[in-house]
Amino acid sequence: MRRSLFQAAGLAAGLVVSMVSPGASAGTVLISPDEAKLPPPKGGVAVATRGITRGPKIELVGSPDAARSPMRLQLKFESFGGAKIDTDSLKVTYIKSPAVDLTSRLKPFVIPTGIDMPDAELPAGDHLIRVDVKDSDGRTATTSFTLKVAP
Repeated sequence: MRRSLFQAAGLAAGLVVSMVSPGASAGTVLISPDEAKLPPPKGGVAVATRGITRGPKIELVGSPDAARSPMRLQLKFESFGGAKIDTDSLKVTYIKSPAVDLTSRLKPFVIPTGIDMPDAELPAGDHLIRVDVKDSDGRTATTSFTLKVAP
């Protein structure tokens, strides 16, 4: 009886592995193919711009001209004047019509100094991303960048 339970458990585990392995994705989906097919927004893309500020800085780290998917998505946050980055204020948006909120997909990869997603899955093409964040003093920062993914 014991042996047949272990055999059954082993068989069930094998089925789970075989069901997951063949179609398993190599990365974490950041942008789905359906989202990539959405039309671009009409008109220009609004970006908040101001003069000199002590607000936080957002920097895209190591963005090659055309990366392959899955790719490493790294953003660096920098705060000034003793303020800390408020990671709860983070909002990441895929600029399409309608806009796609990517924040919840990136939350597991957020650290106080930025975002480090080692295996972002994106379809081939150009993807315009907007990132908004605040610091503990309420100062905001916004940046937009294009992720270029090779076919």
